[in-house]
Amino acid sequence: MTEFEGLVAVVTGGASGIGAATATLLAERGAKVAILDRDVAAVDETVFAAAECDVTSAETVDAAITEIVKRLGGIDILVNNAGIGATGDVAANSDEEWHRVFDVNVVGIARVTRAALPHLRVSKAASVVNTCSVVATVGVPQRAVYSATKGAVAALTLAMAADHVGDGVRVNAVTPGTAETPWVGRLLEQSGDAAAAAEALRERQPMGRLVSAAEVANAIAYLASPMSSSTTGTILAVDGGMSGLRLPR
Repeated sequence: MTEFEGLVAVVTGGASGIGAATATLLAERGAKVAILDRDVAAVDETVFAAAECDVTSAETVDAAITEIVKRLGGIDILVNNAGIGATGDVAANSDEEWHRVFDVNVVGIARVTRAALPHLRVSKAASVVNTCSVVATVGVPQRAVYSATKGAVAALTLAMAADHVGDGVRVNAVTPGTAETPWVGRLLEQSGDAAAAAEALRERQPMGRLVSAAEVANAIAYLASPMSSSTTGTILAVDGGMSGLRLPR
């Protein structure tokens, strides 16, 4: 499959987890891929372009986008994947933590998209895909801050799709269930009983297992593909049935 041949894709948070899986898949399908991340030391620059980027800083975002455009010639696809997690109920985190998580997960998307938009507008295959989460629509214990940011990402995705459909820029999102990512791994390590915590996460999803990063990457590639040129304003669940199925116990 080479439907991305000749296109430039930018993936934020692309050095690990879902972002790395997405960058790899897009490159395998023909795209020239740029990875933006706070730490790009481990990125294979024989395969990918890479630029250090902190999505909480407009200055570094603008500099990274400018560098990538200079190196690769434009931007056709933007995958807004960079994000951080948070745990606790609504009373568990300080104002500073609420602002920090929103700054990365929501305002970060706005900063990167704003910088990329002039280049997307001149592309004939412009697509933005935001990484959201099933917690945008399903209540999960001890995820108040994180859920609030992902609800905002879902709403922002629809607003962006409406604003830019006339520019020829499609905007969609994926909502993964609990995925096998470094962040989830750290949560398990911090629990009192990692094995029991992992089993609880698997049981929470009707398919009985965690979502893989590769499965999320495949959904992102579908939404980003020029072959999906009539798909915009779509929020695609990749959650093992978590949002739609209610199975008997």
